[in-house]
Amino acid sequence: MYTVDLAYVGRGLHEELVAYIADQQGYYADEGVHVALRDGCSWDDERLRHVATIGLGRALLSRLADSVPWVALNVNTHRPLFWFLARPGPTSLADLAGRRLAVHAPRTAPGCFARIVLRQAGLDPDLDIHAVVRPPGDYGMDLRRLHAGKIDAALVGSTMAPEAMAAEHGWRVLAWVGDHFQIPTVGVAVDPTYIPPDDPGVRAVVRAHRRALQVIQNEPDTTVRHLRTFLGRHTADEVRAHYETFIAPYFSTGGQADLAVGATAITAVAAELGVPATVTAAEFYRTGAATP
Repeated sequence: MYTVDLAYVGRGLHEELVAYIADQQGYYADEGVHVALRDGCSWDDERLRHVATIGLGRALLSRLADSVPWVALNVNTHRPLFWFLARPGPTSLADLAGRRLAVHAPRTAPGCFARIVLRQAGLDPDLDIHAVVRPPGDYGMDLRRLHAGKIDAALVGSTMAPEAMAAEHGWRVLAWVGDHFQIPTVGVAVDPTYIPPDDPGVRAVVRAHRRALQVIQNEPDTTVRHLRTFLGRHTADEVRAHYETFIAPYFSTGGQADLAVGATAITAVAAELGVPATVTAAEFYRTGAATP
């Protein structure tokens, strides 16, 4: 049996769902691989390079900004699961001008994606909003600050169903990032400096994840049961509605990257980082490399 260290670099369904299903359904064991799932949220880039990672956005930023030769071997979705959640008042992203927004740092993947979307709405993220920068987490403190009026809006991830939270508190979902910015994101990536893309253990992980993607598409009841493990604050109906709105229509059926979407995304991310787009989509998204 092979052994692979696999790190997630954010929390919630966006990062963890496919690996969780692969584990719970026994697909890793079926493929002859023992996966040690690691919390890499606070790891520096050098430590992360020694393991396989789920975070394709972070890997792409690292390749563009620091020339680390990451390659992506599997893609779960092209629609990042992040939302702008706001207190009463703002009704659009443009209305965030002059307001307090809790958001990830600019050179993190979700922070970079958020800035791209804010610019599309006509906002300069450095001048037009008051950014409250915070690290990845479960966004619980953001909910408390929203409730207390200490912030006006927050970029939140998939540790909750934002539409259900908005309905409960009288808030508003201003935008889903996945509606405004597409990028092949979350899956399996390796740095070939330390882990060959054709490593048999990594190939086994990719096969297991592609089986898990089939579960998401073909077995809604099974998937919703797994989703409830992550979304414990929500009702069964809220979890199913979240699955039907954001998960089932947009998660991949085979782990392949859309290279046209990838090319557009790489150009946008490089421009936001202020660096050259030194890698093509075909060079970075090698989603056929791990096919048996």
